[in-house]
Amino acid sequence: MNRPNDVLLVDGYNMIGAWPVLERLKEADLEEARDKLLDMLADYQGFSGMSIYVIFDAHQVPGLGATYKQHKLTVVYTKEKETADECIERLCGELMARRRNIYVATSDLVEQHVAFGKGALRLSARELLIDINQNRKLIEQNIREREEKPIKRNALDENVSLDVRSKLERLRRGEK
Repeated sequence: MNRPNDVLLVDGYNMIGAWPVLERLKEADLEEARDKLLDMLADYQGFSGMSIYVIFDAHQVPGLGATYKQHKLTVVYTKEKETADECIERLCGELMARRRNIYVATSDLVEQHVAFGKGALRLSARELLIDINQNRKLIEQNIREREEKPIKRNALDENVSLDVRSKLERLRRGEK
């Protein structure tokens, strides 16, 4: 069971290659596939309460790398000559020191074993997608249930005398 201070490290391009909807998007527009992944993970983060880091492999792109917030997700583009796997390993070590449960989402078996060896819990791309879809169904169900229930008004009016209600109203207005 996830706790709000749990952390999920996601190998971004691994998810894009493993999730059929993102794989199809990637063929037409990689940036759109990345954005869709971030949208899905942002919804998941909001529902699960986990802190999510999405790591994109930029080892073949020159530069210093970048880390920024998007939809309250932490998005990391690795430094030049650093793979997503190396970045995930580094983050595992840093975050483990803070005594958090760390989950690593990747279908790369070597990376799963390395993360597991560092004390992280592994999650395959398929397992994460199933969890995201289940959470989406729960959210939709909650929304439907709320729409079906009549809005219950504050019952305070029904339970206090007219004298007390009058005093409360004067207080609310700032009168003495």
